[in-house]
Amino acid sequence: MNEEKTPIHYVCTNNKGQELINQHNQFWVCDCECRIERAGCKRSRIDVCLMFVENYPGIGTSKKAITRAEVDAIMKEAKEKHLVTRPFRNEARTAVDGICFCCDCCCGYFQPGNDYPCDKGELIEQTNMDDCIHCGQCEPVCYFKARQMKDDKLVIERDNCYGCGLCVEACPVNCIELVKRM
Repeated sequence: MNEEKTPIHYVCTNNKGQELINQHNQFWVCDCECRIERAGCKRSRIDVCLMFVENYPGIGTSKKAITRAEVDAIMKEAKEKHLVTRPFRNEARTAVDGICFCCDCCCGYFQPGNDYPCDKGELIEQTNMDDCIHCGQCEPVCYFKARQMKDDKLVIERDNCYGCGLCVEACPVNCIELVKRM
């Protein structure tokens, strides 16, 4: 991979994040720089930058080793609080060294004027519009603005979908699935 063209972060589902976690036995966590810069978070705890290597450079503060049970608690909160699972690669872009769990209220990736690069996930939404009841429950969890309500109808901008899967979890009628991005 070309380091200059490949962003450090990419988006994946909570399930894929869990698979990445399951490949490791040691974990560290630190406070999220975005949450620190914005004096906390309205959505979740501040210590949500999970690392799989102890010496990952240039990330957050208050780094400490944590147990698997503490990692599981972060994953549970990420799901309950609708945080986007964003793994990060090492400097050489050859391995995943950890996961950030991002929200819309403080993470730089979702702020106006964002110029942080982030790869879209390997999956993309596919909505069965015949089954969709246009309830709008998927819209507030789509921080990438792929799903928006207009005139009481759901409008989807698939080009904006990063494949996080939060819309799938929010849909009360199960009309959304994630499929392989082409």
